[in-house]
Amino acid sequence: MHLVMIGGSDAGISAALRARELDPDAEITVMLADAYPNYSICGIPYYVSGDVPDWHNLAHRTRADIEALGIRLLLDTQATGIDVPGHTVATRWPGGDGPVAYDKLIIGTGAIPARPPIAGLETLGSADGVHLLHTIGDTHAVMATITERSVENAVIVGAGYIGLEMAEALTARGIRVTQVEQLPEVLPTVDSDLGFLVAQQLRDHGVDVRTSTAVSTIEKSGRGLVVRGARTDTNTPFEATAELVLVVTGVRPDSELAATAGVPVTERGAIRVDKYMRTGLPDVFAAGDCVITHHVILDETYLPLGTTAHKQGRIAGENALGGNRPFLGSLGTQAVKIFDLVAARTGVRDHEAPPEYRPFTVASTADDHKAYYPGAQTVHVRTTGDLITERLLGVQMIGTIPTAVHKRIDTAAAAIFNGLTVDELNDLDLSYTPPLGSPWDVLQAAAQQWSKSARSVAV
Repeated sequence: MHLVMIGGSDAGISAALRARELDPDAEITVMLADAYPNYSICGIPYYVSGDVPDWHNLAHRTRADIEALGIRLLLDTQATGIDVPGHTVATRWPGGDGPVAYDKLIIGTGAIPARPPIAGLETLGSADGVHLLHTIGDTHAVMATITERSVENAVIVGAGYIGLEMAEALTARGIRVTQVEQLPEVLPTVDSDLGFLVAQQLRDHGVDVRTSTAVSTIEKSGRGLVVRGARTDTNTPFEATAELVLVVTGVRPDSELAATAGVPVTERGAIRVDKYMRTGLPDVFAAGDCVITHHVILDETYLPLGTTAHKQGRIAGENALGGNRPFLGSLGTQAVKIFDLVAARTGVRDHEAPPEYRPFTVASTADDHKAYYPGAQTVHVRTTGDLITERLLGVQMIGTIPTAVHKRIDTAAAAIFNGLTVDELNDLDLSYTPPLGSPWDVLQAAAQQWSKSARSVAV
């Protein structure tokens, strides 16, 4: 049995490791287009900030660790085509090309950065100080710009997770940051009142936040760059100068290789797989940021997350060896640190809920631990439940790092995954000690507020 994985990031390596666990004799090959197998893309901002001093430490496993397990790595190898009937992958590497035969194939090509319609983005590149950021190679280019251009000012286009983390990273390096977001608030994966708190945290740390602002052009100006645009609500012109511009406005599935081979894809380009990570083509599986995401509530969506990619890859590796394990679904559970704050979410918000639900969201606050013990801090919560069934649908939280909202959101994720109602959160036996919590946890206090408010709403 020869298993071939196209892609050496989270999904591809997880598939290879699971296959090796289950079959010590299988021949396993992982091919990747660059020289950085199993690197943490999520860790890039912390290398840029200096929190992680050596970029090599971003590797989940070293090349030697992987190869010691009998997994063959083909680095700097571009998969250029898949011959499904012939069970081969056409490849190109420095100095040559040729086919790689497989018995089972797992496509884990991941995602690529979205390119918004900004004039100049297609002609300007890293040599000019304009960067997309998604790979270790991209990271090296950003660091080269910071060093060689003695960057003092940076513009970040986009205020999602990576954009916010990079705002903190560059600020930590003493760089003045202007953050531009087209939507009315930063971090649009949470409701606007929580996004407002994040924007205030950015401003408190010196970031110039410009929301409701669309960038239209990036131009060279002397040794620097000029970024221009306008506010979307008033059409007021926007202009900023910088030596470094980061464009981080999301990603899209890297599925062209699969689609050309006949693998079905969605309108957004995500590879269509079933819950067993099968593509529908014989002996071809797919996993990670290139595929659709089966969701506990939404049924099907696209959520490119590292945690999801690891799970899907593990399942694809198992099923490629003849297993029958399903991926039971994501909830889009996420957390992001922005300076001293942590924002976290799981499940769905009002506008994301399917039509069979009547979503109702209640905002509440609670102390992270008993107020009489020093240092109690406020946690902001938004709880979403279904007014018809009272099923818990989603939770959003923001608090300082000591409030541990990143772990409290995990409790909410487990509750949603198992179909609990909002009121049933109160039945959970959660830990309590005055320095760390209260007899009713923040999540339970929020549930009680939701139930109280829901009683006043006519169904």
